[in-house]
Amino acid sequence: MAKKETITVQGTEIILLSHQSEDYISLTDMAKFKNAEIPATVISHWMSTNFSINYMGLWERMNNHDFNLTGFREVKMLSTETGFALSPKQWITMTNAIGIVSKAGRYGGGTFAHRNIAFEFASWLSPEFKYYLINEFERLKIEEQQQQKSLEWNLQRTLSKINYRIHTDAIKEHIIPQIVTKEQISYTYAEEADLLNVALFGITARQWHDANPDKQGNVRDYATLEQLVVLSNMESINALLIRQELPQSQRLVELNKVAITQMRSLAENKNLKALK
Repeated sequence: MAKKETITVQGTEIILLSHQSEDYISLTDMAKFKNAEIPATVISHWMSTNFSINYMGLWERMNNHDFNLTGFREVKMLSTETGFALSPKQWITMTNAIGIVSKAGRYGGGTFAHRNIAFEFASWLSPEFKYYLINEFERLKIEEQQQQKSLEWNLQRTLSKINYRIHTDAIKEHIIPQIVTKEQISYTYAEEADLLNVALFGITARQWHDANPDKQGNVRDYATLEQLVVLSNMESINALLIRQELPQSQRLVELNKVAITQMRSLAENKNLKALK
């Protein structure tokens, strides 16, 4: 068992435990509401009733694949005898039950039951006690959900910040274009598309294909959102430079400067981040 919590119902403190990912409630603490001196006797009296035996047996059949039906029938037969008294230990031993569990220990020990069984026990104790028990239990579950959501939100926010920093650092280190070389400036590009590729990616379409023979498409198909934005801007600027009759080599230098400047700017652009 793990994750111990406590709720207070009509002045009685009751321990809740998580057992096999399910909520279990202390019958020992609940029984103290009726008799604080001998809670074990209160539990035994309830467990010995025909209604309780049938309900616990039904719960086990629905939730316990290893429930001992033969042992259950024996319990049913013994319950018809005068003076019959069923203890949690007897029930668990005879039927291999999992809905009732016993936990040793002076503090926090005792008999625990799955919440559904515990609610039936509460009905036997007092309808009013059951009402407040369920209210407190639900209040606790709502608080746990809210805490979990808050924790998840803070975690996601932290991860988002970390991932963004990693992303922007990657852009600065690997995506922001390098200054074109003298060889690239002196080279004549047959297509204007390759001129833009070199200015932004530092490589022609053919060079990209040669370096990535296993990939489909072209270098632009693998571009980041930032690169696509810059590429669109560069196409307009290149058209303007062509009308100004600038030679290709000079246009390459100017477009490369544009690519570097705009990629650096977009690395910190909040509006662009919202589009991702």
